[in-house]
Amino acid sequence: MSTNAKEAILAAARQTAQAHGYGGLNYRDLATEVGIKAASIHYHFPAKADLGAAVARRYWEDIVDDLASLEEAGIKPAGALERYSHLFRRSLENGNRMCLCSFMAAEYDDLPDIVKVEVQTFADVNIAWLSDLFAQEGLVRDDAVSKARAIFAAVSGAQLLARSRNDIALFDQMIDTYRKSGLLDL
Repeated sequence: MSTNAKEAILAAARQTAQAHGYGGLNYRDLATEVGIKAASIHYHFPAKADLGAAVARRYWEDIVDDLASLEEAGIKPAGALERYSHLFRRSLENGNRMCLCSFMAAEYDDLPDIVKVEVQTFADVNIAWLSDLFAQEGLVRDDAVSKARAIFAAVSGAQLLARSRNDIALFDQMIDTYRKSGLLDL
């Protein structure tokens, strides 16, 4: 199977998991969507856990790239923090989907261990990036980590509520409220 087919499987699985979570991943449905046989998916991903872990890993790796691009663009910490919520907004813009790892975190008790590790890594990556951003602005490390966790939880929660209402404007309103309250300030 070609690398292109593997990438198509990962892309289709990402879309499915963002809409239906880990529980929604089904080899037969993915095969139909990609235009291959279900057995072909097993070639690269012998078990559903392998596929789920690969999709979650790719997702957080993409987020790392997105966060790095903010730094590479020379955006100051305050501007980077403002753009951070847009990374979560993108999922809502894409068919009212959720951040894949936030969705999977809600299914945590039912996830295989290898998928749990990738879901936890997503949160760790976000919190570390936010913490570093705050540290650049002179916050003490413990305070930076606490604030980073609060922001990660707030933005994830805003996405969850907006998705449950199929209302992206609600996400925007909550993010605006967070900014006015000082939660999204450096």
